[in-house]
Amino acid sequence: MLTCCGNPTPLKLPTPTVRSKSNGHRTPLSIFLRSLRPRPSVSAPLRYSHPHLRSPKMSLTTGNLTELNDESDLNALSSPDGYLSICGFGSLLSERSARSTFPDLRNFRVGVLRGFRRVFAHVAPIFFERGIANQETGEVSSLSVEPCDGETLIVTVFEIGKSEVPAFIEREIEFRFLAVIPESLDGTPYSAPAVVCARYSDEEYLRIRCKGSKEIFFQNYGRYNVHKIWRDDILPCRVYLRHCVLAAKNLSEAAYENFLDHTFLADRKTTIRDYLASTGSGIMEEEPPEALKSRYGG
Repeated sequence: MLTCCGNPTPLKLPTPTVRSKSNGHRTPLSIFLRSLRPRPSVSAPLRYSHPHLRSPKMSLTTGNLTELNDESDLNALSSPDGYLSICGFGSLLSERSARSTFPDLRNFRVGVLRGFRRVFAHVAPIFFERGIANQETGEVSSLSVEPCDGETLIVTVFEIGKSEVPAFIEREIEFRFLAVIPESLDGTPYSAPAVVCARYSDEEYLRIRCKGSKEIFFQNYGRYNVHKIWRDDILPCRVYLRHCVLAAKNLSEAAYENFLDHTFLADRKTTIRDYLASTGSGIMEEEPPEALKSRYGG
């Protein structure tokens, strides 16, 4: 179950004057899409509690959060000319990094995502494949976002073609896909939703993504001696953390400060700023392996 956090320090951005209200009822996707029209900025706190999924269909939760369970759900959010918006919050803060994954992306821009925080709280198999995970020290974590009252993130938003959606889902298979409404820096909501990769759960991953197959789980995780994905006792992969910090810094000073203060370790207490000033000191001075310098260079 996914729940909101409490009492974070909000980012100082232009304050919207209108607050949204939600009765929490589930709504069909068609109604959600019809609701996406220009309107005053939204900043209502999110109180998000995701029930166990009972069918493979899309499930609207509350506010602007809609869960996307399969390719058809993601494609339903695409524009008439066949493009889907993606919300970047870690490595995808870097346009160079985003284009290494999505060469044909368009309209790369900076935005704001309210009601979420970043957390290094799950194990990423790609770090084992690339030889940059450290199982001994627990430095194996990648980044996700999760709903959090009062938090605000500076993110990037860009568009990919529908033909790229299957590869996107496969690459980000351990995440919960949510449709969200980012805002421009002046607080104006975008007219179309974007997909963000949010915190999932081990139970849902095994039941839904792996179809209950332990063999599939083994191929994705077990062969790296990983038996639990979403954890609160792991640390960021050093190479990846450095890359994300540099990506934020290269994006803008505001994005850099936001990343340091609104990104947390798995304990949900330690900010990346505090981590880099203590236990994680030295990470920013370390160079990636030669073969990965381009990919993880910020």
